[in-house]
Amino acid sequence: MKSPFLDKLIDRLGRVDPQSLQSVVLKLAREKGFLETLFNTIQEGIIVTDAEGRIRYLNAAASRLLGLDAERAAGEPLARHLRDVDWDKISAGNKREGQKVAAHELEVFYPRHRFLSFYMVPLTDPDNSLVNGLAVILQDVTESRAQTAGAIEAEKLNAVTLLAAGVAHEIGNPLNSLNIHLQLMERETRQLPAAAAQRLREDIGVARAEIARLDRIVNQFLRAIRPTLPDLKPCAVNEVVEATLASLDREIADRDVLVERELANELPKIWADRTQLQQAFYNVVRNAVQAMRPGGILRVQTALDDAHVSVSFTDTGPGIPAEQMGRIFEPYFTTKGIGSGLGLMIVQRIVREHGGTIEVESRAGRGTTFRIKLPVREKRMRLLEAGRG
Repeated sequence: MKSPFLDKLIDRLGRVDPQSLQSVVLKLAREKGFLETLFNTIQEGIIVTDAEGRIRYLNAAASRLLGLDAERAAGEPLARHLRDVDWDKISAGNKREGQKVAAHELEVFYPRHRFLSFYMVPLTDPDNSLVNGLAVILQDVTESRAQTAGAIEAEKLNAVTLLAAGVAHEIGNPLNSLNIHLQLMERETRQLPAAAAQRLREDIGVARAEIARLDRIVNQFLRAIRPTLPDLKPCAVNEVVEATLASLDREIADRDVLVERELANELPKIWADRTQLQQAFYNVVRNAVQAMRPGGILRVQTALDDAHVSVSFTDTGPGIPAEQMGRIFEPYFTTKGIGSGLGLMIVQRIVREHGGTIEVESRAGRGTTFRIKLPVREKRMRLLEAGRG
């Protein structure tokens, strides 16, 4: 980039005495050092390129966000480090459109997974007639994107809850009506011959049992999706795991699935709602069992780290396709021929309400691991010593 001051200085070098020249150089060095210190304290990444897109300067934040060494990156094309961006098109557009600012978002995976928002400002000469380079300003928007995604997910859950409550209400009314009419039919059987009355009573009994079963299903469904605060009490995770496996023992046996337990000894109790926790484990285990062919293996592991008790469920099923990994917690999304698509959504809600996290790892043809991490809350508070003055 050209500078009128430097151009004049160069023209007059022959007439400038060494002392004045040294004074100017020292002044420029001090200004350069001040600007570098200022730029390196800014949280946003700043990259300056020349007209050909080669890096001329990047501050400490840009080096950290992109995992670059400032000295090594100098002179390299910026496109080498931001490969998904069409820099030729952007640069050409800027040259045609003058001072227009271009804004984009980018997902990077090194040095760690981040979402970056960045915009570019063309650097022009004093007459704005020639673009000499670009100034690229980077911002880390990973956290804000996660907050936005969480808000969208909460809205989806609220919509599903309202819809389910409405459907359950509409189903409940005809069920009650059917039950009343069956009672009336049962009274009418008293006027029929004994043999015919007995057969009709048996049919009515079957119908009433099915109505009762539907009513239980609706109530369980509503309890599952309604956001209720967990009733936190000291809870042994291994006991909940064993109770969950026992409740699914018949289905596990029918599908010829082998369960391998690797439960850590002497795990501390965590503060949890045992019923909700068992429901979360139940949904994960049942999904795993249904995903495997006969002869599959389900490995259940518990472990302890500094802050969490983790429970891992690993199956030998076909795995989850990469394009579906981002949707498995969405309401009504399912890869099975039957199923509501609400199971994993309920699992995620329960785990979050317990202050935990859920991780998913899957490889095509090699199975899937769901890892639930729940916080250890034995030390809920500690009295600090009073300050001594």
